[in-house]
Amino acid sequence: MKDLVIIGAGDFGREVAAMVERINNVNEEWSLLGFVDDNPELKGCKVDGYKVIGNSEWLSQQDKKIYAVCSIGNSKTREVFIKRISKNNNIEFAILIDPSAILMNNTKIGKGSIICAGAILTINVEVGVHSIINLSCTIGHDTKTGNYFTAHPGTNISGKVIIGDASYFGTGCKVIQGISISKHCIFGAGTVIVKSITESGTYVGVPAKKSRYNVEG
Repeated sequence: MKDLVIIGAGDFGREVAAMVERINNVNEEWSLLGFVDDNPELKGCKVDGYKVIGNSEWLSQQDKKIYAVCSIGNSKTREVFIKRISKNNNIEFAILIDPSAILMNNTKIGKGSIICAGAILTINVEVGVHSIINLSCTIGHDTKTGNYFTAHPGTNISGKVIIGDASYFGTGCKVIQGISISKHCIFGAGTVIVKSITESGTYVGVPAKKSRYNVEG
């Protein structure tokens, strides 16, 4: 079994730990050592039975191979954290796929990505590195996401959609087929995207409209 740590001991990190248990029930692959978190109040504490064993500095200083996966929900924050610790060549990034997820033909998943229970990815889908596809999301044929992509539960993305780096889709977002979405976009919960988005920013509503507020969820 391979040693694994989860970066981030928050609520989604707890869900990822439960996913690791589900994966091991099917095939004993991971030895979950615990969590890595920069909150000093959590050091040494147990979260759902797993210890917070260190912070980002501890992880960066590891002198033997260790696998990691990042459960930080915010795309930009996740990108900054991963780039900071990636200088240590002893860190390898796991791909975690819940046993109930469905991945069809020619699907490619980038390193460090997390695919949660009930997700369906159809044919020729490409998911960038360090991405999170949460519960019951669907991604249609020939769609390509950038790196550090985040889709919260119930997001539905149709076929032949191109999504830029570090874009974030709140719970229940809908995306029609064949459009392109710029990098560093945030879509609030329930947003419906019916045309290409060419500018980074925050979007909300049905159909999506740019907002001056930073809305996530």
